[in-house]
Amino acid sequence: MDNRLRELREQMGWSQAALAERLDVSRQTVNALETGKYDPSLPLAFRIAKLFDEPIESVFIHHDP
Repeated sequence: MDNRLRELREQMGWSQAALAERLDVSRQTVNALETGKYDPSLPLAFRIAKLFDEPIESVFIHHDP
Protein backbone atom coordinates (compact mmCIF):
# COMPACT_ATOMS: atom_id res chain seq x y z
CA MET A 1 0.00 0.00 0.00
CA ASP A 2 1.37 3.39 -0.96
CA ASN A 3 1.10 6.37 1.33
CA ARG A 4 1.79 10.09 1.53
CA LEU A 5 3.28 9.93 5.02
CA ARG A 6 6.70 11.35 4.14
CA GLU A 7 5.14 14.18 2.12
CA LEU A 8 2.74 15.09 4.93
CA ARG A 9 5.44 14.85 7.59
CA GLU A 10 7.80 17.08 5.61
CA GLN A 11 5.03 19.65 5.05
CA MET A 12 4.75 19.92 8.84
CA GLY A 13 8.53 20.25 9.19
CA TRP A 14 8.70 17.17 11.43
CA SER A 15 11.49 14.63 11.61
CA GLN A 16 10.67 10.95 11.65
CA ALA A 17 11.41 10.97 15.37
CA ALA A 18 9.01 13.87 15.97
CA LEU A 19 6.23 12.09 14.08
CA ALA A 20 6.96 8.85 15.93
CA GLU A 21 6.60 10.66 19.25
CA ARG A 22 3.26 12.15 18.22
CA LEU A 23 1.99 8.72 17.17
CA ASP A 24 3.53 6.85 20.13
CA VAL A 25 5.50 4.51 17.86
CA SER A 26 9.23 4.08 17.21
CA ARG A 27 11.14 6.07 14.59
CA GLN A 28 11.85 2.74 12.91
CA THR A 29 8.10 2.18 12.53
CA VAL A 30 7.71 5.57 10.85
CA ASN A 31 10.59 4.74 8.52
CA ALA A 32 9.08 1.35 7.66
CA LEU A 33 5.70 2.98 6.97
CA GLU A 34 7.25 5.64 4.74
CA THR A 35 9.25 3.12 2.73
CA GLY A 36 6.31 0.76 2.31
CA LYS A 37 7.92 -2.07 4.30
CA TYR A 38 5.10 -2.04 6.84
CA ASP A 39 1.37 -1.46 6.56
CA PRO A 40 -0.14 0.14 9.66
CA SER A 41 -2.80 -1.43 11.81
CA LEU A 42 -6.22 0.10 11.31
CA PRO A 43 -6.09 2.04 14.61
CA LEU A 44 -2.66 3.45 13.70
CA ALA A 45 -3.85 4.39 10.21
CA PHE A 46 -6.76 6.31 11.73
CA ARG A 47 -4.43 8.07 14.22
CA ILE A 48 -2.16 9.13 11.36
CA ALA A 49 -5.06 10.46 9.29
CA LYS A 50 -6.45 12.36 12.28
CA LEU A 51 -3.04 13.84 13.13
CA PHE A 52 -2.74 15.28 9.63
CA ASP A 53 -6.45 16.18 9.43
CA GLU A 54 -6.77 14.16 6.23
CA PRO A 55 -9.22 11.45 5.16
CA ILE A 56 -7.62 8.04 5.59
CA GLU A 57 -8.01 7.44 1.83
CA SER A 58 -5.92 10.55 1.19
CA VAL A 59 -3.02 9.30 3.31
CA PHE A 60 -3.06 5.62 2.30
CA ILE A 61 -3.54 4.63 -1.32
CA HIS A 62 -4.60 1.07 -2.06
CA HIS A 63 -4.00 -0.23 -5.56
CA ASP A 64 -6.12 -3.14 -6.78
CA PRO A 65 -4.01 -6.02 -8.13
